[in-house]
Amino acid sequence: MTKDELKRKIGQRIVELRTKKGWTQSDLARACNKDRQAMEKLENGKVNPTLYSLLEISKALGVSLSELVRFKA
Repeated sequence: MTKDELKRKIGQRIVELRTKKGWTQSDLARACNKDRQAMEKLENGKVNPTLYSLLEISKALGVSLSELVRFKA
């Protein structure tokens, strides 16, 4: 798996978990103290998220970090 593929898969997983909660990008961004544009870039695989960012997102979504990054390789 390439770096770009991994970024896309993480972004897709965030979208999946966010939509399960019925949240918009803005809702998730507010819960993580980020702006919506940053969340959009992350979900679209345009940026390489830090481990801390992923931890903040997992807490906001109410899932463990391991659940956040659980996807088929």
